[in-house]
Amino acid sequence: MQPVLRVNLTTREIDSFEIPNEWVGRYLGGASLAARILYDLFSQSLDPLAPEAPLLFMTGPLTGTFGPAVGRYVICARSPQTGLWAESHCGGFWGPELRQTGYDGLLITGRTQNPSYLWIDEFGTEIRDASEFWGLDTYQTQEAVINELPSGGNIRVAAIGPAGEHLIPFASVLCDHGRAAGRTGMGALMGSKNLKAVAVRGNKTIPIAEAEKYKQLRSDINRTVKDDTQTRVLRDLGTAGVVEYYDYLGTIPKKYYQSGIFEGIDRISGATIADTILDGVSACHACVIACGRVVRLKDGKKRKGPEYETLIGFGSNLLVDDTAAITMMGELCDRYGMDTISLSNTIGFAISLFEKGIITKDDTDGLELGWGDYHVVEALIHKAAMKEGFGAQLAEGARSLGQRYGVEELAIQVNNLEVPYHDPRGFSGMALVYATSPRGACHNQSDYMIVDMGQADEELGMEFHDRQGGGEKAWNVARHQDWITVGNSLIMCEFANISPGSLVALTNAACNMEMDLDALLQIGERGWNLKRVINNRFGLTRENDRLPKPLLEALPDGGSAGFTIDLESMLHSYYQVRGWDEKTGYPSKGKLIELDLDWVIEDVWG
Repeated sequence: MQPVLRVNLTTREIDSFEIPNEWVGRYLGGASLAARILYDLFSQSLDPLAPEAPLLFMTGPLTGTFGPAVGRYVICARSPQTGLWAESHCGGFWGPELRQTGYDGLLITGRTQNPSYLWIDEFGTEIRDASEFWGLDTYQTQEAVINELPSGGNIRVAAIGPAGEHLIPFASVLCDHGRAAGRTGMGALMGSKNLKAVAVRGNKTIPIAEAEKYKQLRSDINRTVKDDTQTRVLRDLGTAGVVEYYDYLGTIPKKYYQSGIFEGIDRISGATIADTILDGVSACHACVIACGRVVRLKDGKKRKGPEYETLIGFGSNLLVDDTAAITMMGELCDRYGMDTISLSNTIGFAISLFEKGIITKDDTDGLELGWGDYHVVEALIHKAAMKEGFGAQLAEGARSLGQRYGVEELAIQVNNLEVPYHDPRGFSGMALVYATSPRGACHNQSDYMIVDMGQADEELGMEFHDRQGGGEKAWNVARHQDWITVGNSLIMCEFANISPGSLVALTNAACNMEMDLDALLQIGERGWNLKRVINNRFGLTRENDRLPKPLLEALPDGGSAGFTIDLESMLHSYYQVRGWDEKTGYPSKGKLIELDLDWVIEDVWG
């Protein structure tokens, strides 16, 4: 494994450190290894926005190895949004380029006196002045940094926009224009450090233990992935290719999770985009899937097209059915550097409160908030990014907005992370996923909805259960979370439909290991439990494992009409499966010993 670059922005000290081989064997890389690295740097009193707070960019042993779907990296820290474990994944080309500089990670602490950016290549690292770039959006920043640096080769830039500069708790980090590390507020951490961007360019060979064996394996698997049915749907229709089917099953949120029917749903599907504004596709590093959309609107300019979460967040969630308008709202968020899920969720909450009369035009700077009015939504995006007027309230997120007006229980969030757009009343497994995710409500810690649709992987031992089942799903959900944690350690995109056996072979070839599937899954379980322990140290308990009140009530219509989630019985089964203490929510001593995490027992149990 390559070393981790370490930069103290306050003292301007730059060095590197090696990762112990024992840690690599137990955590692989990516988010799980990041958790181990950061564990000793965390404390309950740590302010995420303090200069000493660590910010860690991490790759995995498969990052940049030309497939399958491994052009990713992750940013980890303590979240300024949730106060819990932060883990935000991103695609594109930045991660592979960092590895080619000779580093597998970048650990940043401190704060520069003036706006700065990092320039990292295979010859060294510089802290450079970014005063002229402060205030630019993420697209402009990437272009300006590239233009300032020496020409030659591919320079990749991860940057923040005005939202990160303004320390908005759900500010994101953008690279390769539309690729975003969107959730948990990593852009705010960069902003708190006066760090506008990190530019990388490398030319070193990425180390692979058994290079020839790995090359043949990934070539064979890439061909399999390219011909896979799921890949074809993603390539042809993007992530929004599931809209019609999800709508039929009642899992697409509408009118801020209050309705099961939206007449305009067909007008915001992947098929509609393909038939109207699609102009091409885009792919991350060496990816055969190419799920990214390139669209052309009436102004003739090519733009990043909206993926599923943005399409639903600014679409059916707000009762907007204009794909061009949704595209522009998504672009605004990307340019400002804001998570589209959190902001569209919070705006939906605001419109709902306005409809109920809980807030009025006196609160919203005179704006009349209404469903389907995308002109008002655009105005709110601008206000939120700049923290102007009512926008300053939106910029704090849904829970804060609910607290301000005495209706926190109506905010659709878990641990202050707004819920993504997969309603658990359509796929009940997602109820457990949201309630127990280490970073708050999150579908990227387990996209269990695909299992609820029938893609239960027998090789992982999972059985198919009814999509609106209960506690019998607990083992499946835990297993799937562990499996996704493995992918988030390697790091591999969830869209790559690869058999577990093939992933074991790839990992062994890349890392010079001799693991079987059970050993790989235990690495995933270890990472999951370590993140849980980190959150327990931050104050998380059994009481945090919950869903907002509206999601525990039945919808009146649509594909999941009448169904009520029995979350408590599901959690009871889940704690038993996990080996967690049901009273506290802490991993038991026995479970920690089983996973070679006995060294954290005193921190957890005293």
